[in-house]
Amino acid sequence: MIALLMAGYSAIAQYQPAGDRIKTRWAQEVNPENVLPEYPRPLMTRPEWKNLNGWWNYAITSKEAKMPTAYDGRILVPFCIESSLSGVQKEVGEDHALWYQEDFTVPKSWKDKRVLLHFGAVDWMADVWVNGVKVGSHTGGYVPFSFDITPALSGKTNSLVVRVWDPTDGSYIPHGKQVRKPGGIFYTSVTGIWQTVWLEPVPERYIQSLVTVPDLERGTVRVTPKFSDPRHDDLVEVVVTREGAQVASGKALGGGDVEIDMPEGFLCWTPDHPFLYDMKVTVTSKGKTVDAVESYFAMRCFGTKRDDSGIVRLTLNGRPVFQFGPLDQGWWPDGLYTAPTDAALAFDVEKTKELGFNMIRKHVKVEPARWYYHCDRLGMIVWQDMPSGGRGPGWQTTQYFDGPESLRSMESEECYKKEWKEIIESLASQPCIGVWVPFNESWGQFKTPEIVEMTKKLDPTRLVNPASGGNFYACGDILDLHHYPEPKMVLYDPTRATVLGEYGGIGRKVEGHTWVKDQGWGYVEFDSEEQVTDTYVEYANKLFQMAFQGFSAAVYTQTTDCETELNGLMTYDRAVVKMNERRLLEINRKISHAFAE
Repeated sequence: MIALLMAGYSAIAQYQPAGDRIKTRWAQEVNPENVLPEYPRPLMTRPEWKNLNGWWNYAITSKEAKMPTAYDGRILVPFCIESSLSGVQKEVGEDHALWYQEDFTVPKSWKDKRVLLHFGAVDWMADVWVNGVKVGSHTGGYVPFSFDITPALSGKTNSLVVRVWDPTDGSYIPHGKQVRKPGGIFYTSVTGIWQTVWLEPVPERYIQSLVTVPDLERGTVRVTPKFSDPRHDDLVEVVVTREGAQVASGKALGGGDVEIDMPEGFLCWTPDHPFLYDMKVTVTSKGKTVDAVESYFAMRCFGTKRDDSGIVRLTLNGRPVFQFGPLDQGWWPDGLYTAPTDAALAFDVEKTKELGFNMIRKHVKVEPARWYYHCDRLGMIVWQDMPSGGRGPGWQTTQYFDGPESLRSMESEECYKKEWKEIIESLASQPCIGVWVPFNESWGQFKTPEIVEMTKKLDPTRLVNPASGGNFYACGDILDLHHYPEPKMVLYDPTRATVLGEYGGIGRKVEGHTWVKDQGWGYVEFDSEEQVTDTYVEYANKLFQMAFQGFSAAVYTQTTDCETELNGLMTYDRAVVKMNERRLLEINRKISHAFAE
């Protein structure tokens, strides 16, 4: 045991992140021999898997080059090549391709199983070979994908090669705040593998995914398994447990929906009481188990209704809740898109909760599955943005839009639709997600009523915020205003919920904790904790009054500083909370419980 511990410490000691930028305290905990070891898919678990994170070979070539025969060096997967934690910190660009290579073995105990190769996310276009056999391709930088590599496996050691091309903002692809020339509100590019790569053994016929939909009015939950090869005599059984004891169950034939009656007095999920039920899904055929997975779900529903004053409010489980939280970019000074450790990933959610917020707007980025798991278990409502990209029309902030509908090509529009559909489907069963946000402001905005309708068809159980900050159309469930720095209501919609999707941006520079020394900005700037806190509380008290005048939710900019933006509640390295935490908690709880009965 001592020898193993010493080997682990040695690996950490020998590993050196690249560059001299600030880092989080978790960077020193990154162990190349055991990178992000947590199970990467909490919503559908199996007992066996193998993590492929760690040191891989890499090479940067021209975009047209063939598979390299020699590599430039080693890169720590799954940190993108531009990040410090990758050990490389190099740019790639749209004229080049990034290649990865790694050897792996398959456990002998998997001999009679099919083997799936999973990627949490690769930005943006990935081609994958195993032992020289191309096993598949994927486009889209924000969703998981997998390939059945069983036919390509050969012998004891297998070679995995991945080619990545990513034009970032050199194309119409969804890229969020990544740009080739970072500055202002835009940040460093992220190219390549940025989430966990892993192997999973599955039976010949297996469960590919689960969709879980609770119905509070009927007291039921519907579970829909997607099966690799469904047959009419397959029996699907779902067993629901609470703290290990069975409380409900249901069965269906042929891989169809399983509808389960929940017991009277079932527990609902809320930010104050985020109760999760466990469940096991088993498929049997002719009395024999074909496959089984474990999962969880929550009994909750998001909606809108008018209050006694006639104002349309956001509701959770039928009750008005003022949803209040920070704009969360999900960026890290050391890992860029990727948190150094799972503890770091959870920290932002935990701290947001500790500061009295009940909601997070995940801003033009999609997180690894474990981030949503942390929101599920901790009780944090999530507004999920679509990562922006492509040309958008002019931005009108104080009136409904009356300009040209779209500046995007048909190819660009189809790229958006494909990725948005995959994002919604990949996150459909996360209890925490309450609102889909197809567009931020006018960034890449097009055919908004059509996209809202598409989003509603893909997921009729959640609210749709058509465009946070405009351009505004009379569709969806929400009218979302942006106003900096103080809260202000420049429009009001009597038929939908009116919210303040961004405000604040109070800046404070903390020496020794900035991305670029002596550089940075905020929408307003102060020098001390007291000044920043006083201004925050001043704005928050205005917001509290506006809640009763018509606002039903608000988003403060932002969780942390990001590169040269210094308007975070915390510094970019998460080392300093820049305001008085006690006063923040007090005013935030007052706002988030404004409509408490």
